[in-house]
Amino acid sequence: MSDLSARLRATLDSERTRLSAAHKSLSFDDYLALFTSEPARHTRDAARWLRDLFDHYGTREVDRPWGKVTRWNLFDLPWEDAGGQREALIAHEELQREVYRAISNFAEQGRVDRLVLLHGPNGSAKSTFCATLMRAMEDYSKQDDGALYRFSWVFPKGRSGDSKIGFGAVGKDEGPKVGESYAYLDDAAIDAKVHCELRDHPLLLIPVDARRAILRDALGPDARVPDMLWKGGLSHKSQQVFDALLSAYRGDLAKVLAHVQIERWFVSRRYRVGAVTLGPQMAVDAHERQVTASRSMASLPASLQNVALFEPFGELVDAAGGLLEYSDLLKRPLDAWKYLLLMIETGEVALTTSNLSPNLVMIGSANELHLDAFREHPEFASFRGRLELLRAPYLLDWTAEKSIYERQVVPSVQRHVAPHATEMAAVFAVLSRMRKPAPERFAKELAALVADLAPIEKADLYALGAIPARIDGDAAKVLRGGVEQLVRESDTYPNYEGRVGASPREIRALLLEAAQSTQYGCLSPFAVLEQLAWLVSRKNEFEWLRQDPLAGGYHDPRYFLRVLRERLLDKMESELRDATGLVDEARYFETFERYVSHVRAFVKNEKVFNKVTRKDESPDEAMMREIERVLGATGTPANFRGDLISMVAGWAIDHPGAPVEYASLFPRHLAKIRESFFAERRSRVVSMARELLVLLTDRTGLDSEQLARAERTRANLVSRFGYCDRCARDAASALLKEKFA
Repeated sequence: MSDLSARLRATLDSERTRLSAAHKSLSFDDYLALFTSEPARHTRDAARWLRDLFDHYGTREVDRPWGKVTRWNLFDLPWEDAGGQREALIAHEELQREVYRAISNFAEQGRVDRLVLLHGPNGSAKSTFCATLMRAMEDYSKQDDGALYRFSWVFPKGRSGDSKIGFGAVGKDEGPKVGESYAYLDDAAIDAKVHCELRDHPLLLIPVDARRAILRDALGPDARVPDMLWKGGLSHKSQQVFDALLSAYRGDLAKVLAHVQIERWFVSRRYRVGAVTLGPQMAVDAHERQVTASRSMASLPASLQNVALFEPFGELVDAAGGLLEYSDLLKRPLDAWKYLLLMIETGEVALTTSNLSPNLVMIGSANELHLDAFREHPEFASFRGRLELLRAPYLLDWTAEKSIYERQVVPSVQRHVAPHATEMAAVFAVLSRMRKPAPERFAKELAALVADLAPIEKADLYALGAIPARIDGDAAKVLRGGVEQLVRESDTYPNYEGRVGASPREIRALLLEAAQSTQYGCLSPFAVLEQLAWLVSRKNEFEWLRQDPLAGGYHDPRYFLRVLRERLLDKMESELRDATGLVDEARYFETFERYVSHVRAFVKNEKVFNKVTRKDESPDEAMMREIERVLGATGTPANFRGDLISMVAGWAIDHPGAPVEYASLFPRHLAKIRESFFAERRSRVVSMARELLVLLTDRTGLDSEQLARAERTRANLVSRFGYCDRCARDAASALLKEKFA
């Protein structure tokens, strides 16, 4: 047997073992043993099961410029391979927290009394949120912690093998013997099997008073039991079967339960089992049909053949035990979902012959336009108390927006993706969503700073915590401490930040168009900027393009394009300078570290050890003043140096024993020193850019030394920054025409 055949056989054997265990039939007594071993796990309604799902995959802390936020790991799809994880939910940690809070409230109070309605602009990941949650449900239901059980009614053939059991008729089979169960019968020995479409909890087979006593014994007298188990009952069809059997067996509950076959069930989005997405439609989402006329039901015993059995069907039934998503709920006419108001209030939906009591959690989605219209409806007040309104805005962090395109677009592009292509698209999308801050909502010092923030500065502050280079000293501290206030500024506004702007759907399509450009050999950032310029020209098609531009560049897409082109050329110049190797990156850090050591000695009035003279010497005042000139230091040297050492001391307190990370503590200082180094070498960088362009075009006119330099620069651009020859040529050409001219 080949290695491949052996691996295939081992995989099949393992899967057979797993499936056999998962689909093993249980008697009611077997299930009671399971319940007794872990009562908390086996007394969950849909809300508690969903809350446990969130907890099962755990959380982690994520750093944001305004502090740490909690992210639930299930939204990363950790059980999927890399391909599956492309569909994970990016960011939206606040929405995750709010949905978890709502589900936890349902779990604590023992019933679902609201519909969770996610509202936001089109394309803000509302559907992705629900789809990711449903994928987690599928995986969790396969785990031991997430095991779910349902039951069916089994009716065997008579003892002779050719007749139905008679339920006490004279001369006929008296039903199961003491301790006997029909749960383990082969299909050939079964005349009829009646399923429970609503996947009723097996404990509902126990009469309510006895059930409550069992639950108190198992969970403790003060335990909060879901209403479904504490006072609920079987669905209508199962109750009819139960009553008929109980009557036939003259009240012998043990014989009734012998007909119960319990099986594990698994959530499936594809087959609409426990996880259903429902689009806008015009009818109640549940119906019923008579089943006693079907061929299989003809095999039921006489005591049931005179009972009109109806089976419910529809989305509410399919989602029982799990989650029902109402996609674009408010696109339905109100009369088409008024039944939800009564269902949420009473837990029941009235059908033709019975009331349906599905055990599920309901999540809906709506865009802001429809929600605004609904708020004006006279019946909105009736619904408001039954809705948990949770906002799902567009992302305002361009690094997260970029991740969306890198996961969902880049794998589909058949060309090389040039550096900064997705970044240009992501930053533009976020800029289109930015609101101009209202200074009057902030304290005086912070108000003056936020009033002057340009859209690109605000975007970098949200994404990177980057303080604009023009702000330093105490002002930088004030702005850094006010980031959360700025982020939360519009939380109470109807027109909140992130409500209006370019949709990720539009940007994804734009990136795919840019990837087909015949002018560039890659998915080029220049092609992206050209597509963005085309998008901006379609002013009549998008609300966000029809906003009046404000001072400072807000709501001005043409300003966004100018800023992005400047940003792109700056980044390309920086990468080219690094690629030339004119100055080793370590030199910037060495220079700054030397400066800090001399400043520390100056502040403490100490000496500095000189490695060359091997002597302790006074701090080098000339060197410190030169660095401070480069840094653009203001105020007295003593104050500037004291503030710098205070920042270093603060880092040491927050990170005991760790070396100081100057790159994260003083990014602007290091950037200025770096700029100073290259300013002195700019003419050489320009020459090397020309040499690179010649190398990538026709290679003529370069001597051996120039050719070697150009090859080194090209190799560094490829290995360190992800360029290919075509996008490196485009970058060098653009820099020479627009930046170095």
